[in-house]
Amino acid sequence: MSASKVCVIGLGIMGQAVARRFLDCGLAPRVRGRRPETEDPLVAQGATRVASPAEAAATCDYVILLLPTPEAVEHVTFGTDGIAAAGRRETLVIDMSTTDPDLTRRLASRLHAETGMRWLDAPLSGGAPGALSGTLTLMVGGSEADFEDARPLLGHLCSNYTLMGPTGAGQSTKMINQILVGCTYWVLAEAIALAKRTGVDAGKLAAVFKGGRADSRLLQEFGPMMAAGSWEQTGKISSMVKDFGLIEQVAAKAGQPLPMTAVAAALQRVLNNRGLGEEPNAAVMKLYED
Repeated sequence: MSASKVCVIGLGIMGQAVARRFLDCGLAPRVRGRRPETEDPLVAQGATRVASPAEAAATCDYVILLLPTPEAVEHVTFGTDGIAAAGRRETLVIDMSTTDPDLTRRLASRLHAETGMRWLDAPLSGGAPGALSGTLTLMVGGSEADFEDARPLLGHLCSNYTLMGPTGAGQSTKMINQILVGCTYWVLAEAIALAKRTGVDAGKLAAVFKGGRADSRLLQEFGPMMAAGSWEQTGKISSMVKDFGLIEQVAAKAGQPLPMTAVAAALQRVLNNRGLGEEPNAAVMKLYED
């Protein structure tokens, strides 16, 4: 794929990782961050800056969004110098942010009606390590044709790429993913806290449970970090607070009670309110250290 075909907008933890993966695969993506310093390391490696989302949409066949909030997705799409200003119907917007399914449907419908541009919602699971290794899981909403159009590009990023239904289905699936992930962080923290309190070597739990029914990728990745009290930045507590809020909105519209998720969401907000929102998700262990 040519160097001019893809732009990554949003250069936080995940956006940086996705752009670096494209560079490692021999692509030279265009990039757009809120601050020049997020763009600089990527430009030094061969990426190209764009001045605005409008420029990205006007010059690229694929524009990938990795933005922190639904409001940011809407602003980048329809704000001043937003994607819609380009009016280039060939562009396929691929929103890999975690956002509201209803908003996704509204934005995609409006963008197509006003410009002819296409939209896939393709939220991810696997974090920055998954992006850098090309092993992400992508849950996708949109048309079959657009899904197949994006496959060669997204194949650089993922090992599991599934069309879940029409526009918004990817975001709805991500809500379910976040229930499983967000609640598991707390289960792991609680189990490790009990291990430490009862004299069990918590650092051995990932090894002893490997291959058994208690095993999981989250245990293998986060268990040792939680046991050691030392963690990598693979996602922020404040981001999970945002995701739990979206989950609660979706569940309320569907009339579905989520009592276990509500407990995890409340605990997440406790840490966020204590000023730990910028800490990695593994830092939920701090609640058990007080």
